[in-house]
Amino acid sequence: MADELTTPATQPETETSQPEMSQTGTPAVGSAASPLPPVPAPNLDTGYTDAGVPTLEGVREKIETRYGTALGATELAEETPEVRTAAEQYEAQHKAAAEKLEEIRASMRKPE
Repeated sequence: MADELTTPATQPETETSQPEMSQTGTPAVGSAASPLPPVPAPNLDTGYTDAGVPTLEGVREKIETRYGTALGATELAEETPEVRTAAEQYEAQHKAAAEKLEEIRASMRKPE
């Protein structure tokens, strides 16, 4: 009786219908677990005709994607400290040049 308490109780093995599994762990095609027929893949728009010519919609999509990427890269680049410093230097040089030009124009108007 002591042996019965220390050994786990075993249940009789019952045979269950397990679906056949493929090597990936998914039910094998054509097994009892997959009663539905395979669904055809949707017709994807690749941007090209059957002859390999790009469609107008495909070209438009490519251009819009590149344009959006360029705008995003520009916005990100403008936020860096180096770009802000360069912009401030440009504005200072532009202001100094405008003042110097005004000084030269004023000196040309004065009779000496």
